[in-house]
Amino acid sequence: MKTHFFVLLLSLTFLSLQDSTPPFFTSANRDTQNLISFKAALSNPSLLQNWLPNQNPCTFTGVECHETTNRVSSIGLANIPLTCDFHPVATFLLTLESLESLSLKSANISGSISFPPGSKCSSVLSYLDLSQNSLSGSVSGIATLRSCPALKSLNLSGNSIEFSVLEEKSSGLRGLSFELLDLSFNKIVGSNAVPFILSEGCNELKHLSLKGNKVSGDIDFSSCKNLQYLDVSENNFSSSVPSFGKCLALEHLDISANKFHGDLGHAIGGCAKLNLLNVTSNNFSGPIPVLPTASLQSLSLAGNLFEGDIPLHLMDACPGLVMLDLSSNNLTGSVPSSLGSCTSLETFDISTNNLTGELPVDTLLKMTSLKRLDLAYNAFGGGLPDSFSQHTSLQSLDLSSNSLFGSIPTGLCKGPSNNLKELYLQNNRFTGSVPDTLSNCSQLTALHLSFNYLTGTIPSSLGSLYELRDLNLWFNQLHGEIPPELMNIKTLETLILDFNELTGVIPSGISNCTNLKWISLSNNRLSGEIPESIGKLRSLTILKMSNNSFYGRIPPGLGDCRSLIWLDLNSNFLNGTIPPELFKQSGRIAVNFIRGKRYVYLKNDKSEQCHGEGNLLEFAGIRLEQLSRISSNHPCNFSRVYGEYTRPTFNDNGSMIFLDLSYNMLSGSIPAAIGSMSFLYVLILGHNNLSGNIPQEIGKLTGLDILDLSNNRLEGIIPQSMTGLSLLSEIDMSNNYLTGMIPEGGQFVTFLNHSFLNNSGLCGIPLPPCGSASGSSSNLGHQKSRRRQASLAGSVAMGLLFSLFCIFGLLIVAVEMKKRKKKKDSALDIYIDSRSHSDTANTAWKLTGREALSISLTTFESKPLRKLTFADLIEATNGFHNDSLIGSGGFGDVYKAELKDGSIHAKLRISDVFDSVLLKEDPSLEMELLEHLKVACACIDDRPWKRPTMIQVMARFKEIQAGCGLDSQSTTATEDGGFSAVEMVEMSIKEGPELSKQ
Repeated sequence: MKTHFFVLLLSLTFLSLQDSTPPFFTSANRDTQNLISFKAALSNPSLLQNWLPNQNPCTFTGVECHETTNRVSSIGLANIPLTCDFHPVATFLLTLESLESLSLKSANISGSISFPPGSKCSSVLSYLDLSQNSLSGSVSGIATLRSCPALKSLNLSGNSIEFSVLEEKSSGLRGLSFELLDLSFNKIVGSNAVPFILSEGCNELKHLSLKGNKVSGDIDFSSCKNLQYLDVSENNFSSSVPSFGKCLALEHLDISANKFHGDLGHAIGGCAKLNLLNVTSNNFSGPIPVLPTASLQSLSLAGNLFEGDIPLHLMDACPGLVMLDLSSNNLTGSVPSSLGSCTSLETFDISTNNLTGELPVDTLLKMTSLKRLDLAYNAFGGGLPDSFSQHTSLQSLDLSSNSLFGSIPTGLCKGPSNNLKELYLQNNRFTGSVPDTLSNCSQLTALHLSFNYLTGTIPSSLGSLYELRDLNLWFNQLHGEIPPELMNIKTLETLILDFNELTGVIPSGISNCTNLKWISLSNNRLSGEIPESIGKLRSLTILKMSNNSFYGRIPPGLGDCRSLIWLDLNSNFLNGTIPPELFKQSGRIAVNFIRGKRYVYLKNDKSEQCHGEGNLLEFAGIRLEQLSRISSNHPCNFSRVYGEYTRPTFNDNGSMIFLDLSYNMLSGSIPAAIGSMSFLYVLILGHNNLSGNIPQEIGKLTGLDILDLSNNRLEGIIPQSMTGLSLLSEIDMSNNYLTGMIPEGGQFVTFLNHSFLNNSGLCGIPLPPCGSASGSSSNLGHQKSRRRQASLAGSVAMGLLFSLFCIFGLLIVAVEMKKRKKKKDSALDIYIDSRSHSDTANTAWKLTGREALSISLTTFESKPLRKLTFADLIEATNGFHNDSLIGSGGFGDVYKAELKDGSIHAKLRISDVFDSVLLKEDPSLEMELLEHLKVACACIDDRPWKRPTMIQVMARFKEIQAGCGLDSQSTTATEDGGFSAVEMVEMSIKEGPELSKQ
């Protein structure tokens, strides 16, 4: 009996245990099932190879489990290209019951944030990272995550989340109390975005980032008492600096790259724990205010309007200050000696101010922890002492664009403990030789000594700088040969030696420098042949060898330079033909070429002694006003100066954009392969011995802006295909043997006769008309062509009859306008006067924002003409200021006009065509005369059905006189097309092909 009872009890116990195990295994199986379902939803499930059914999920890649329950507690799949919608994330991962942390950063997740109806988010999920994905939708979608009650940290940075006007009326993010919320680098726009995001309040919020959006409006963080980290940089805030209240917990504050203004010191005065303050690139002005410095480690006030001396109260931060950036302000005076107490300072930047005095060497030497020192663009004088070598911790020294003189100290790189990596001494007044002891700075990556008065030779010892990337020695008085030892530097990326007196040949070992991207050897006395081995430099982007004495053939191997976009070989003694192989890299150039190099492009004035189209110069650390020094040592006067930073301009289908082979002895025909360079912007082949016909393929260069084929032996007709070059603004085909009629249409109607002179067989506009006396019968010779000319002549004659009537009407209106009551706008006069007396206006240079490397024109919107006053145009173009000048053509100067609504147009200023006396009496007359000119152009359209009738012309004149002349939406349109069918010339520059900021 007892035995039976024991067996029964054992059986019941076993059954009890059997009943108690299924819940545990069921929960684990449910986790596995969710994970396997998520894997199945991926576009490439094989990325998670060990996520297998019937396996312990705790062994899956990226999965962690609780030690006691074996339930999934954390998933980390960052940087794995999962490629799926957010829906499977919400359905299969967020619903894991014990999940506390989920990281899917850079996992290619797309779609909008939403939670499936009926699903239940993990009640313990506190951390969710979805940054650097492709999530879209609205900010209000975040509200669906309120079903995750424990969620405290949410990172959605680097997505495409937006904020719409409709959301402003919703309840915001109520029900969510985040401690960390990162929405940086999304597409959030508007003035109510911050109130919407903080609609639940911010009592628990410790970390908030809205960096890199377009948020605007007034903001107030005074109620966020626990806030420790705040970043609203790179937005559109333009209000007074926000209130932060007592901000006793705030440690990190970044409001840079906005337009904040006001009393900064008062706004953050209570932030006693602040260790990072960044207000770079705002509109703060006046003296630098008193700031909470007790805990400051990093302080950046750069890019504002602060003025006066460097205040002594900043020294209160010295005990813990690691970074101090006061650059790009209007600070004056000298560097306080008390700054020497900042012994923890690692970065000290006071560049681009108006600081004076001798270089504060003693003060700087006391900053024993200094790694980066930038004093560029000031007015410091004196010499550079050997004692600077005592700064053994210094890694970057920038003293460019000051007034330092004397020799470069030979002991600058003394001692084996030297850590100097970057040395920028360009644009000073240093004399003497380049010290060969610079080779002791064995870690140097950048050596810039350009724009000084250095003499002697380039030390061969520099060839031992095996980490050097940039060697810039241009515009000195260096002579001798290029040391072959430099070709041992395999890390070399830029070799800039222009404007010296170097002789000899290019070292044959140059192909060893396989990382070379920019080679500039122009304006020297170099000779010999261009090495064929340069073609092995697959990263070479810019090659400039103009104004030397190179001879021989152009190496066909240059076509193997698959990154070459700029080739300037003008003014040498090169002979032979243009190798077709030169163009075989077209359509293959990728974007991975030079980035971030500051340059200027000097467009030549085309005088007889000035050869070549222009000069591209590396210009980092050099003041623009120093360009006059180049003119004094160079036969060219520059008609334009363009400056920017190099950056990629196309994807994997690029081609060369600049080719200048002029002033050589090249012969043969122009290769038809040249038509493959679809991104070519400048093509200069003038002053050679080229012969044969102009290839039809030139018509394929749709991005071409400047073409010079002058002073060759070219013959035949000008290809009709060239009328399709809609961006062509400059052309020179003079001094050849071209024949036939100049093509009609396209940009050819804008070119003047000097572009075609000394071609005995050419005729047609702008040259004399083609006729029998000029040999048109021998050139064209066919009866069909003669009939076409006769028909064209009849059309032109009829058009001229119309135009005479139109011009007569224009004169009547002009006289009537002259009789109007004179109205003077004194504010306008003051505006123009103040602009014309600006520093830039008084210089000899025309500075614009147009980029010479990317060469893409500013985008102009294709919209109907606006009804604008002359004063509107004055304001939009800064008084027709040189900074707004885009270019010049046969009809006048074209200006960029930015209107109050932000739209951008190009406007042609043609005041030189009209009576200056009339324009002075009534500035708005220019706009009205332009309207009359449009009517006149319409009257001589070679398509009769496009010409307006006399009734329409008179009606249009009445509109203009009534003040409707500047509104292109004419009320005279008729049912049969009428005046609305006339193609009125907007005279705007169309956007060129994308070739491109930062």
